[in-house]
Amino acid sequence: MLLISASTLPQEQDTAQINAANDIRERIENIAESTDEALDYSDLVGDLEYLKENPLNLNFASASDLDKLIFLNEIQKFSLLAYRENYGNFATLYELQSIEGFDAETIRKILPFVYVSAEKPKFRITFKDVMNYGRNECILRYQRVLEEQQGYLATDDSAYFENPNSRYLGSPDKIYLKYRFNYFDKIKFGFVTEKDAGEPFLKSNVNDSIQQIARTKLKNGFDFYSFHLNLNDFGFLKALSVGDYQLEFGQGLTLWSGLAFGKSSGATDVKRFARGIRPSASANENLFFRGAAATFEIKKLDITAFYSGHKIDANLSDSDSLDSESIYITSIQESGLHRTPNELHDKHAINSKIFGTNLSYRGNWFGLGLTSYYSQLNQSLSQDLQPYNKFEFSGTGNLNSGLDYTFLINKFNFFGEISHSQNGGIAQLHGVTAGLHPSLLFTVLYRNYQKDYQNFFSNAFAEGSENCNEKGLYAGITLRFRGQWTLTSYIDSYRFPWLKYRVDAPSQGNEYLLKVQKNFSEKGLVSVQFRQKNKQINEPDIETGNDPQMNTRKNYFRFQAEYNISPAVILKNRLEYVLCREANDYKGTGYLACQDIGWKSPSQKVSLAFRYAVFDTDSYEERMYAYENDVLYSFSVPAYYYKGSRIYLVAHYSITPHLDFWIRVSQTYYSDLNTIGSGLDEIEGNHKTEIKAQCRIKF
Repeated sequence: MLLISASTLPQEQDTAQINAANDIRERIENIAESTDEALDYSDLVGDLEYLKENPLNLNFASASDLDKLIFLNEIQKFSLLAYRENYGNFATLYELQSIEGFDAETIRKILPFVYVSAEKPKFRITFKDVMNYGRNECILRYQRVLEEQQGYLATDDSAYFENPNSRYLGSPDKIYLKYRFNYFDKIKFGFVTEKDAGEPFLKSNVNDSIQQIARTKLKNGFDFYSFHLNLNDFGFLKALSVGDYQLEFGQGLTLWSGLAFGKSSGATDVKRFARGIRPSASANENLFFRGAAATFEIKKLDITAFYSGHKIDANLSDSDSLDSESIYITSIQESGLHRTPNELHDKHAINSKIFGTNLSYRGNWFGLGLTSYYSQLNQSLSQDLQPYNKFEFSGTGNLNSGLDYTFLINKFNFFGEISHSQNGGIAQLHGVTAGLHPSLLFTVLYRNYQKDYQNFFSNAFAEGSENCNEKGLYAGITLRFRGQWTLTSYIDSYRFPWLKYRVDAPSQGNEYLLKVQKNFSEKGLVSVQFRQKNKQINEPDIETGNDPQMNTRKNYFRFQAEYNISPAVILKNRLEYVLCREANDYKGTGYLACQDIGWKSPSQKVSLAFRYAVFDTDSYEERMYAYENDVLYSFSVPAYYYKGSRIYLVAHYSITPHLDFWIRVSQTYYSDLNTIGSGLDEIEGNHKTEIKAQCRIKF
């Protein structure tokens, strides 16, 4: 039977890898849909990128090691460890088919990231071995919009001095430099530097009068610098991070500093797998801690202590005041952009200090965690008080504490977290995932975040952008049929007990998704997906001045096909249609059609990725997001709206095993616009072209 499996399983491996890649892409699309920020998602996929080149030996993998395989749920991880404990080390990867809960699709997804060997890796921490066997990687990236934007147009000195925020301080070039060193995942260190488009690199290139306005905030060099040093598994020292790092505990309700995946067509993948201390190696300028953190392991108990102190961007009430008591924070900025004097004045405007601890116990079937930390600002946060933000944080300090749990009973995995903020606000989340049959998996998750729960670093499962003022019940199911058919579906019903922005009364909403997919033995797949989002917003009443609520509905229909026509060529088609409705009236519609072509040379040294897309929407409200291929560790998830077409080409050439080069050219054409963008980003014309080049050196 093993010989039969060995001859059939690899034949469909490519299809499973396509599914795995599509799953990650869709999760990133959903994050992009919920924010206007251009984010760096490299921290979310960093573990998988590392495992591609350094597969995990399943014979010696711990529970925390298996957390890096995001395609496995808690039940599958427990079953794998139990199988290994009962029957000894794996002799071949095909033994995975004997483990309860491991279907062929799951196995094929993880195959690129794992291997088995009877020999346990041995590491000697000596200077000679670290230098000889450590891996270095250096990435240099250049990016620029070719069309001239309003913020870079020439102007006379007098007009510029009268309105210094009418132009960007720097050039339209975006430059990114990243270096990292890795010694078998034991020792990691590196740095990231970045200059965004519009940010100055040399003070001498800035007008003298504008230099006086910018004052000491204007400096030479890159705008952003990040450094990290990380040690793992040194005896009882489980982890140590110095410099910039991330913290992930529980379900993210009490403390989760970085990005996290949310809802997707992977309907049952809503449980978070916290990784504790992790080095921060992304270019997200305000989503990290800076200082030191350490985890000590005593048998099955982990004790973590951390401290962070660094400056963050914020808008102050009166930066010219001599009375420090009259200065307060009106808003905290997260864009990381410092292109004009106003944006530059917000840079590093306040000091933030965070210190705390986490205790985590993880047994074979039971886990428990306790997190407590204090956040302090050197200035008081006092936002413009509106009815909808009445319960949001104000002041200088906040204490957050929380308890998280997870345990297994037969085929049921129960998990959750309860968190408390200093003002008395409480938030809680409870869920269960059950594998009742190898082909059936379902998840139910309940959340109740009180309107006065306050937390700067909470990032749990939610519909809103913050973990407060929300109650909801989520249910998802994954069902696999014979003939490689898969059905996934979820229902999420939620309500907001207090007011929200553009909603001047308690409101409610829901979201539904249904996806049917067919995998073919010819290494291809076809899927059909329907998603509906229902929310309430204000409906202005001109006669009375009242704002009664209005129901809004968005229906998304998607067809997707992906298939290999040869070992070198893969094709991908995507058709998407959206229908928007407000109250009883149809608001607008839109469609998106994409054709992707991927090609790799027989030597695997050269690859091309091409897309041509056409789109047409009645307004910005009908926009659709589509993940695009990009250079390594860079991400592009643009919004398609109005009427036009978009094209891009990514070329990769592996010159030697140690040197790679990428170039990417993209252009968006709008047939119904004469100008693109607004403000300083405005382009006179109906097309926008961007070029991106990247070089990677490994040694």
